[in-house]
Amino acid sequence: MCSSLSSNKNTAVTYPPDQQETAYQQFLQHYPTYKTTQTLTALRQTDYKRLDEQKQIYLDYTGGGLYAQSQLDKHFALLRNNVFGNPHSINPTSLAMTDLVEEARDHVLHYFNAGDDYICVFTPNASGGLKHVGESYPFGPGGQYLLAFDNHNSVNGIREFAKSKGAQFTYLPLTTPDLRIDPVKLEAALDSINPDYPHLFAFPAQSNFSGVKHPLEYVKLAQDKGWDVLLDAAAFVPTSRLDLQAVQPDFVTMSFYKMFGYPTGLGALLIHKRVFGKLVRPWFAGGTVNFASVQGQGYYLSPTEAAFEDGTVDYLSIPAVKIGLEHIEAIGIEIIGDRVRCLAGWLLENLYALEHSNGRPMARIYGPIDTDMRGGTITLNLYDPEERLLDYRRVEELATHEGISLRTGCFCNPGAGEIAEGLTPDDMKAGMASGSDITLPRFVQAMQERGNKSAGAIRISVGLASNFADVYRLMHFIAGFRDQPNLHIGEVTFDIEDCRVVRDGA
Repeated sequence: MCSSLSSNKNTAVTYPPDQQETAYQQFLQHYPTYKTTQTLTALRQTDYKRLDEQKQIYLDYTGGGLYAQSQLDKHFALLRNNVFGNPHSINPTSLAMTDLVEEARDHVLHYFNAGDDYICVFTPNASGGLKHVGESYPFGPGGQYLLAFDNHNSVNGIREFAKSKGAQFTYLPLTTPDLRIDPVKLEAALDSINPDYPHLFAFPAQSNFSGVKHPLEYVKLAQDKGWDVLLDAAAFVPTSRLDLQAVQPDFVTMSFYKMFGYPTGLGALLIHKRVFGKLVRPWFAGGTVNFASVQGQGYYLSPTEAAFEDGTVDYLSIPAVKIGLEHIEAIGIEIIGDRVRCLAGWLLENLYALEHSNGRPMARIYGPIDTDMRGGTITLNLYDPEERLLDYRRVEELATHEGISLRTGCFCNPGAGEIAEGLTPDDMKAGMASGSDITLPRFVQAMQERGNKSAGAIRISVGLASNFADVYRLMHFIAGFRDQPNLHIGEVTFDIEDCRVVRDGA
């Protein structure tokens, strides 16, 4: 079941603080498995106690996970009690660091059950891994790059590498209103190639816009038809298990801060060994070569993951990756996933039910409104009693005053947003025609002038440390917009040209 504008009758609900306990007991009746996630309730009071001490409601897990206090304690103790040097040597401090880096690399492969099939390249983030694939994949005339409308911009950007090498790129449409990849059109696109050339298919395991989980079965479907497959797992792995023996994409990318908050600035590109030899790096750097010569004017790249780890890796932070993965393992990814499912399910039901006193819906949810094949990311817009769009930036500003961290914008996923919000090719061409100084705030204003269209949204995402109090207090905040007539675009209390949000976050 999926949403357009809601039509349920529940106009009197305001979510007052003094009724939170009653609502919690009703929640447990509808989501009894939440009781099995009490490990996370205990951790909220210890490892994540700063949230309640500072009265913070953190609902931006798709933007970044939260680190546990115990992760910091273990990492800082490791650094405090040892002497470590740059691993590119065989001196004692370098060897000690090399051992820890390789332990972390092995643990990443173990965590994802990669066996001996993959190599693990440490990258600055998921985008860094995606760039490696884009610049090194053997695109060329006769080849294709196929990608879903629902992709992060770092996946979209690979089309520029494909185009520059003479390959074609094609976007797969999404079904509406559920925002899923159309399986019929996918199969037709996969069948439309000449198998004599390299072809790459890229899609997210989970959308960072709608929370939709796209079927991992698409990996083998594409591979059986002669495609290599790039799986963007950044939004999926924080709350779901990725078993690389059950499904074997050719490339997998992720950012560790999305999983467990710390460290930032580290991700991984997992490359299946069967395709490693296909990749051709366009340059070499310190650390990537076995041998290079100035006078000989040549070089030999490393035959291992080192070929893609430019310069010196962030060696002091890499041990924290193993610590973070061990933290997730101690909790159990299934427990995290179940808590997220329960909280997201309750939020979806209650957001969908909100109405103004005249019976008109308050919210439009983009994507599925149940928990079937979706994660804990919920994207929506709010509307006034006359069904005019409320300014999501003003909503975020007011949420900030309440200590609520959510995210607004297009979330670096323009394709899913364009489909969800009903934007047409003509709309987008009109925006692009404004020139290089076009910004999201300017585009928002232009779309309002073209007919009450949105060009951005509100994103709520629950995660590891979320609890019922967080989502209940969010609903109390959102219910306050009931019958609110004066927050639509162009009638807010700040100048659109002075909007503080100048870059749209992931």
